[in-house]
Amino acid sequence: MDTKKIRNFSIIAHIDHGKSTLADRMLEVTKTIESRKMRDQVLDNMELERERGITIKMQPVRMEHNFEGETYELNLIDTPGHIDFSYEVSRALKAVEGSILLVDATQGVQAQTLTTLAMARESGLVIIPVLSKIDSPLARVSEVKKEVALLLECDEDEILTVSGKTGEGVSSLLDEVIKRVPAPLEKYIDSGGFRALIFDFKYSNHKGVIVFVRVLDGEVSKNMNLVFKSADEKFIALEVGTFSPDEKPKDVLGPGSIGYIVTGIKKPGIASVGDTVVDIKHNLPGIPGYFKPWPVVWASIYPESQDDFNELKTALGKLRLSDSAFSFEEESSGLLGRGFRVGFLGMLHLEIITERLRREFDLELVVTSPSITYEVKLKNGKNEVVYSPHLFPSDGLIEEVMEPWVDVKIITPSDYLGSLMQLCFEHEAEVGETLNFGDNRSQIGMMMPLRELMRNFFDELKGITSGYASISYEIGELRHAEVTRIDILVAEEIVPAFTRVVSKRQAAKEAEDAVEKLYGILPRQQFTTKIQGYALGRILSSRTLSAFRKDVLMHGSKVVGGGDISRKKKLLEKQKKGKARLKESGKVNIPHEVFLKMMKKGEN
Repeated sequence: MDTKKIRNFSIIAHIDHGKSTLADRMLEVTKTIESRKMRDQVLDNMELERERGITIKMQPVRMEHNFEGETYELNLIDTPGHIDFSYEVSRALKAVEGSILLVDATQGVQAQTLTTLAMARESGLVIIPVLSKIDSPLARVSEVKKEVALLLECDEDEILTVSGKTGEGVSSLLDEVIKRVPAPLEKYIDSGGFRALIFDFKYSNHKGVIVFVRVLDGEVSKNMNLVFKSADEKFIALEVGTFSPDEKPKDVLGPGSIGYIVTGIKKPGIASVGDTVVDIKHNLPGIPGYFKPWPVVWASIYPESQDDFNELKTALGKLRLSDSAFSFEEESSGLLGRGFRVGFLGMLHLEIITERLRREFDLELVVTSPSITYEVKLKNGKNEVVYSPHLFPSDGLIEEVMEPWVDVKIITPSDYLGSLMQLCFEHEAEVGETLNFGDNRSQIGMMMPLRELMRNFFDELKGITSGYASISYEIGELRHAEVTRIDILVAEEIVPAFTRVVSKRQAAKEAEDAVEKLYGILPRQQFTTKIQGYALGRILSSRTLSAFRKDVLMHGSKVVGGGDISRKKKLLEKQKKGKARLKESGKVNIPHEVFLKMMKKGEN
């Protein structure tokens, strides 16, 4: 294919604005997929994606479209919309020259739209504004057009309208992609060697790691000797091809093309989004701007049965072959046994990985409360990076604690501003500028601790705004943190799985809530059991769980010893000493279901 007849573009939008549905109609219009094989969300391969109606892994596809008597190659990359996957989106945007900015005509511009649009603009992409869902009776086409025109500083006539449901306007949109999006840049074409950007990858049991690439320079064919620039790993291309949307082998991938390379590599951690593949002979430099996404949320994962430990280890290793963004290391707990400390890009990423472990590998898991990374300066001069609550030092040893903050943008109907400000105060946010966003909506900028964003902020925001607010955030700077470690003691022994790091001002309430919850679900023991919340050098909350009562004076239906009081006293004294011994040993039986209930929010 002549490079001048190639168009590479992506679709960017907020979650649930119809990206995947529009992609379905494009595949139909270009006859890339036969009508009898069409299904909803055809580019979403995971059952989890289809069930939730969100894109988790980006998916490229090659289409052919006739325009003014010529056939053009259109390469579309359908990207994830959630903030957790923003690095993947940013690298995918480096692989294309244009982007369709899709805005739901019933909802208007949302917070995530602004974040992704900023990425596209930084990459120098041509933006094609499009309104979706125009067939809906709730569509506000003229109002939302004004909103988008103001945002992009363009004429309303430049904004296209489509319906992913009916297919209206889709063919015209493809024509506009050919007209507005430039062909692959000529500066990449004649450097004399092969170079390609990795924007995604997956793992096959038979073929190993398959990298999805945008060819920037030269061309690649089967049996070429290649190397990953950042990983410095050499391999031979076992197969190259394009996506239709299934993998279709080709003899060669030329400049400007989007396709795949089968590497045969079966080791985790080699392939990663943003790395560059080059041929060994010319060894061109890598594409600038590459970095490995760093986990910001951590959680411990244990198998419910220790017999499944090796199976969990194998499952994590297999998932890491297709998702290099999470990391894990082995750890052990006296009560939960052996497990893994796992790092994630965000809360949705955590949810997706744990759900995949359960579904794809049939594992029953115990997942601890998520935590973040703290940088702790100790009084002895040492610095520590702490990502597990039970390893957080006690207050007496700490000189200073630093924690990550996030830059948050929220778009909400103006009617909810009062309630939202109260919520922000409760979560230690520093509220910045509030802008009128039109149509009785406001955009609020703020900075807040990542710890507080994770403390049920999303659910509370959804609750107070009846689901109408949208949010996006970026990890920002490290700041001084007023936090402390809360330990939950059962029979005067710390249970590490219940340990948390919280704001000092929230410590008393958090301790009380945790103790009350555990008091309500912990089975009674054969001795009186104290449940205590300890922080800031003292006990902040305490409840006593009464023991099982057993009447040692009864034997069957008869009273032991008849009326002999000395015999009764002897039996009661023996029982008292036995309970005292049990209490001293501190052996409290905490069933697995108690851990599970403690991890789940709001369950008592």
